[in-house]
Amino acid sequence: MGIASSSRVPAALAAQGGGVVADFTEETWWLTLIKAVFIMVFLILSVIVAIWAERRVLGRMQTRPGPNVNGPLGLPQLVADAAKLIMKEDFWLKGAESLIYILGPVIAAFSAFMIYAVIPFGPQVSMFGHSTPLQLTDFPVSVLYVLAITGFGVYGIILGGWSTHSTYPLFGSVRSAAQVISYELSMSLSILTVFLASGTMSTSGIVGAQERLWWCVAMIPSFLIYVVSMVGEVNRLPFDLPEAEGELVAGHMVEYSSMKFAWYYLGEYINMFNVSAVCTTLFLGGWRSFILASFWDGANSGWWPMLWFILKVWCVMLFMIWTRGTLVRIRYDHFMKFGWKFLIPVALVWFVLVAIVQGYRSFSGGSTQGLLLVLAAIFLVAMVILLVLPAGEEDEDLPATGTGREPADTDAVTVPGEELDAFAGGFPVPPLPGQKLPPSPRARRARRSAAPVLDAASDVSLTAAATDSDVTAQEGTDD
Repeated sequence: MGIASSSRVPAALAAQGGGVVADFTEETWWLTLIKAVFIMVFLILSVIVAIWAERRVLGRMQTRPGPNVNGPLGLPQLVADAAKLIMKEDFWLKGAESLIYILGPVIAAFSAFMIYAVIPFGPQVSMFGHSTPLQLTDFPVSVLYVLAITGFGVYGIILGGWSTHSTYPLFGSVRSAAQVISYELSMSLSILTVFLASGTMSTSGIVGAQERLWWCVAMIPSFLIYVVSMVGEVNRLPFDLPEAEGELVAGHMVEYSSMKFAWYYLGEYINMFNVSAVCTTLFLGGWRSFILASFWDGANSGWWPMLWFILKVWCVMLFMIWTRGTLVRIRYDHFMKFGWKFLIPVALVWFVLVAIVQGYRSFSGGSTQGLLLVLAAIFLVAMVILLVLPAGEEDEDLPATGTGREPADTDAVTVPGEELDAFAGGFPVPPLPGQKLPPSPRARRARRSAAPVLDAASDVSLTAAATDSDVTAQEGTDD
């Protein structure tokens, strides 16, 4: 079943349109409006169902009921949550930057709704007598548009955290900026390999290139790198460090309430659907069904592909819910080290290998799918080996004191009653019974600043004592 038969678009159209397979020649303004309204309604309803499903799935995983009291299956609980956010008191911070304070959640929510504009839900269908693709729009650089909107959306978090002039929101926004920059690099490198293999950056063209083989199989290293990066991109466990409840209360959302908080909350869940849809489009064949199409000729035509696409998106969503219920939050330095020292170098090496293979195909003119499969298997084994290898000694010998000069003495044992080295092993450790922490730098500074005052007071007291003794001796002489 070729691209022309499933999409009813000649191959010449894709060549002339920069790889765009979707045909918008019969598109009208009211069809575009219907699609835009459908996307907004679909995303809002999907977020509502996702919140309920996440609670139910996590409840089953963690052996607890989950929402089951308010109505059948706890579904009216969602209505109660929405009413609570709408009716809750909406406060404004007196010392915040007013314009930027409200602009942060607006940017976060507005950019989240824009990703699905280039996501194909299905092939060409007939709507009200017009042939139109199940896609709002498409152009030769659609995936670059997705990356640009993703990078723009983080400004909502950064501006929201900075505008409050508060400590915890600022920490959360700074963490978010570092996290997005780090993991967007590895995500972009994994997506670049899809560009090379598909020969286009159009989303409909990438789906058409996966007619015979999904890229999650032919380029499994890129798929795995993308899956890890997308979890870090949307701040989900184990990578929810910008809003870690145990450290930053709620991160950049601490000083927000009511609907301003709801915009951030909505944008976060919509971004989960965004990365799931991009994963489905780039690596899981998009709206194409591989198994059903092998024995059912109509599986990839008509309106059925929309169902396959939504099912794939929900499979990725359930994967992210599963990771939240099973994995714990990692330390921030480990998280950044994993991104910069493992994911980015591995993604860069794999990108170079795919570029070499595609160059070989351009000069030889032969198929390279078999070669890609072999390289992917070998590279996957190498990734696993690099991941499980123990860290080098230079990573283990962390500074033992706050000065950062002396190496850690792993054989040293701290005896109760002695002063505790709070940074033994390179990170703070609690004291054992009988031990005491050394004075903090602030306490030492306060002690040094108080020393001259104490010395002056002691001098005054000594002078006064000497004067009293002289007076007493003089009185004795007069007597």
